[in-house]
Amino acid sequence: MNIEKIIQQAASDAITKLYGEVAPALVQIQKTRKEFSGDYTLVVFPLLKTSRKAPEATAVEIGEQIKADCPLVAGYNVIKGFLNIELNASFWAEQFEEIRSTEEFGKAASTGKTVMIEYSSPNTNKPLHLGHIRNNLLGYSVSQILKEAGHNVIKVNLVNDRGIHICKSMIAWLQYGEGETPETSGMKGDHLVGKYYVEFDKHYKAQIKELMAEGVSEDDAKKQAPIMKGAQEMLRKWEAKDPETIALWEKMNGWVYEGFDVTYKALGVDFDKVYYESQTYLLGKSIVDEGLAKGVFFRKEDNSVWIDLTADGLDQKLLLRGDGTSVYMTQDLGTAFRRWEDNKLDEMIYVVGNEQNYHFEVLKLVLKKLGYDWSDNIYHLSYGMVELPEGKMKSREGTVVDADDLVAEMIGTAREMSAELGKLDGLDIEEQNKITAMIGLGALKYFILKVDPRKTMLFDPKESIDFNGNTGPFIQYTHARIKSVLRKAAEAGIDYSAKSEIELLAEEVELIKTLTEYPAVVLSAAQNFAPSIIGAYVYELCKSFNSYYHDHSILREENEAVRNFRLQLVEQVAKIVSRGMKLLGISVPERM
Repeated sequence: MNIEKIIQQAASDAITKLYGEVAPALVQIQKTRKEFSGDYTLVVFPLLKTSRKAPEATAVEIGEQIKADCPLVAGYNVIKGFLNIELNASFWAEQFEEIRSTEEFGKAASTGKTVMIEYSSPNTNKPLHLGHIRNNLLGYSVSQILKEAGHNVIKVNLVNDRGIHICKSMIAWLQYGEGETPETSGMKGDHLVGKYYVEFDKHYKAQIKELMAEGVSEDDAKKQAPIMKGAQEMLRKWEAKDPETIALWEKMNGWVYEGFDVTYKALGVDFDKVYYESQTYLLGKSIVDEGLAKGVFFRKEDNSVWIDLTADGLDQKLLLRGDGTSVYMTQDLGTAFRRWEDNKLDEMIYVVGNEQNYHFEVLKLVLKKLGYDWSDNIYHLSYGMVELPEGKMKSREGTVVDADDLVAEMIGTAREMSAELGKLDGLDIEEQNKITAMIGLGALKYFILKVDPRKTMLFDPKESIDFNGNTGPFIQYTHARIKSVLRKAAEAGIDYSAKSEIELLAEEVELIKTLTEYPAVVLSAAQNFAPSIIGAYVYELCKSFNSYYHDHSILREENEAVRNFRLQLVEQVAKIVSRGMKLLGISVPERM
């Protein structure tokens, strides 16, 4: 039931009775701000031309009429040009029964809309780092939210498995690796390949320095460095399908995929489909040929292919290098085309950092100019970078925060803090391990997802693991606390399933009101691709519960009907906390 629509209709009927019909857009209903008394507020100012009266007088007249005509309304108050409407407690009791009787409260009916969401998109030349963690957690959470909002969602990963970046790791391994493998080194495959990406950069800088000492300019030295020339030659051989190059590429990528799978499992993210750029770049090249034939693209003297977007307020964009090798844009054209052809999508969402804003603006425009109208349904979910108290990260220099290391650190810290606070007392080792992993990952995920995706964020591991404040562990502990109460009720043989007719306290009405908002919160989060909206909602719900729990007995309440209702109420709070956190990819413990 959409309560705001009910109130809006009641207000419209009252206004029509008093002053005649008004445009629906003028009847503006919003939730009453917390500092004022009431449930919903009608903004009176847009109605003054119709009423021809002062704001307060208009609000009082409408309030009286609504109260007379609508049995749901218990009363009202007027603050300047705002009419605050209060619904009666019996209405909220009915709403609560509806929540209790709805199996998956908040899950929207199917929209019939198919949405594809791409996230992760790693390069196969290095392990996943903190920036990838934000990407993966954001993409996975948005996909869960979109499902809850009724869409058919396809989660995909695009692996950047070809290009100069992987050739850099390959040439460095050939020259300096001495046959090292994950087995001989004891390193995860993605870490091993990342080690040689760093090696490439180290030797590349040394070679540039040597050439410059011989009198070569810096720009020329960067082009003439033997190791860079080797990587470029390897890319040409790869595109020419040289068997030896392809074999090395497959071997090193295989190491990386095994490493990625371990990290994805630890993070609790997955994919329905995986696309590989090595399988779409040729299709991208054929689309470039198509664009040349249509006159959308043009070829320069060095044989490179470009598009001129200066008339659109942009610049000229490279689509194919002079030596025939492709660039990211080439591959993205092919990948986008393949996805739309194969899946009959309604919308395609790319979860990619804000440093690629220009790239996606160009991608949409190029597809549009090629005649693919579905380009209007491409959306770039642009997110800000993750920074640390020490500053930015740099992959080439090996100064990134490794995803595996961070997950291990979070779980280790969660164990220390949980043990210190006595939250693992009485649990066996297996359950301790399960709960500390849940807390560590919950802290990491919540801290990252509670921030608006568009904002650059500062990640502080210590601040994220705190059982007080706006953190994952606080929410997880709240859920465990409710589950403890419900377990004790079950152990005492209390059956609280029947409907309880009681007089609701103001705090109970507030909790019910918050619960009724969950479906609207889900839709808002889906429309804005913003897990932070879910995070803020769940945190406020937990704060309200804890305040209620502090002030009112549940199991020790002597009135049986009141006790049973309170058990029902906190049980529904736990369910919504669990559902909301699941949308963030976070598990909540039964005990802590």
